[in-house]
Amino acid sequence: MPSSADPSIDTITEGGRVTQVGEGQEAEETAPPVMTFGAPTAGEILAERYELVEHINNDSAGRLVWRGVDVVLRRPVAVVLRYPGGDSATEMLQAAVAASRVIHPNLVGVYDAIDEADRAYVVREWVDGQSLRELVTTDGALDPARATAIGNAVASALAAVHATGMVHGNVHPGTVMLSDEGRVVLADARTDGADSQENDIRAVGGILYFALTGYWPHGEAPLHGATAGHGRAAIPDAVRDATGGIAAPRQVRAGVPAYLDDLTMDLLDPEIAPPSSEVLAAELGRLDIPADEHFLAQAGPLRFSADTDEEPSPLAAAGGRKVALGIAGLLAVALVGLLIGISALGGGDDKDPKTEPVARPSNSAPAGDTTSAAPIRKLAVEDVRIIDPDSKVRDELDDAEKVIDGSEDEGWETQTYKTANFGNFKRGMGVWLDLGSPHTVKSVRAVLSASGASARLYTGSNDPGSSSAGDKALVAEYLKSPIGEVPAAGGTTMTFSNGFDPDKKYRYLLFWLTELPENDRGYKIGVQEITVQGS
Repeated sequence: MPSSADPSIDTITEGGRVTQVGEGQEAEETAPPVMTFGAPTAGEILAERYELVEHINNDSAGRLVWRGVDVVLRRPVAVVLRYPGGDSATEMLQAAVAASRVIHPNLVGVYDAIDEADRAYVVREWVDGQSLRELVTTDGALDPARATAIGNAVASALAAVHATGMVHGNVHPGTVMLSDEGRVVLADARTDGADSQENDIRAVGGILYFALTGYWPHGEAPLHGATAGHGRAAIPDAVRDATGGIAAPRQVRAGVPAYLDDLTMDLLDPEIAPPSSEVLAAELGRLDIPADEHFLAQAGPLRFSADTDEEPSPLAAAGGRKVALGIAGLLAVALVGLLIGISALGGGDDKDPKTEPVARPSNSAPAGDTTSAAPIRKLAVEDVRIIDPDSKVRDELDDAEKVIDGSEDEGWETQTYKTANFGNFKRGMGVWLDLGSPHTVKSVRAVLSASGASARLYTGSNDPGSSSAGDKALVAEYLKSPIGEVPAAGGTTMTFSNGFDPDKKYRYLLFWLTELPENDRGYKIGVQEITVQGS
């Protein structure tokens, strides 16, 4: 009688999957040939449950891949057989046991692993479709939106694998499968312990590069024009310069957005530490915007690139890199002079301007007009929350109320990041303010815990609600409506006072942080207090 593989088998790093299109695990050149005597025939039922229907092919490790049917549950399955079983099949069975423990929509499901001594086989989900290698080889490079969606699916699958402490170890265009229904699944992990989670993440850069260009960037010898072969060996090598460096996707093919180009090259650069698979999945998920979600349709250009007939967003410039601060510095000097002048008009008393109403004379009223302008005062903030559209964890949302509690001693603060621009995988974070009703606004003052941060103020007309989707929609709308110039990264106080339209009323405001100052542990900032002056 056949016996199921022992679930207590000591797994080394990861689960195992095989794709039925022959694009699975790559065999080492020194691997011994797999014996196939006594091969099964169509109609045979394995383990009294799995009927073999059709021999599809052999995978790249020499194992037989069959299409079958689970006669108990009446569902199609893929059956991967190896001869003989026993010790020679241990790695395959270990991979299957580990794979069965990770359930995710972007991973091929593994149903059973059985050793019959003279043969062993793994039963897994059947996926009708083709590999990414086959698709790009046949149809050419993909458009950026589809490449992003595939990269997002692969990164999400890896996040599920990595969360268990395992490694996939076999991410390449042959193990990324695209079903006829549009599902993207990652197949055929290895258990040889030769890879790492970091290599898995860098391989996502290879997937993006291949999807965008049709070339593989990791240097395997290409078989140009080959009609046979499996895995990476049949993929053309990337275009390289005289030093061996690969050309960026935008140099190979027109139309690749700047930010997607930067992200891909950063993942492939061994000098740049990659993010975790969870953070990468969140970033690609932000960029992977369904076309039917019209309220998010403009989110992409904020990070990718600006339209040619529009002024580029500072968030889009150079993939989120620093914007030159020369002009902003001059504006800051002018702003300081303006504030000194306002202070002189205030009479020179010691009262705190953020807590006391400040009446200013109107210079615009014609002579003889008895109508006085409404006095300037501190406006009440009815609601406040933290906006974090690019995080799946969303664990930095607490203490928002401390930003408007009237005390600069306590506030809200970010976590510590590895780089100034939120680890390269966030557009930023913000504090959203609801004034309760529309008001004329004269200035917004933000007190920070440290100097050196970069931020900007925006406005909008809607409150999509507190959720990941709501934050994405809010940022997509608000970042189209900046208020004033970008202040220079200087002291601990930022004041926005030169961008408000006197003929317009404002209800919603977004204080949006884009760069963090450095401390002895990394990069972080606290927002101690935000006050709004108006009438």
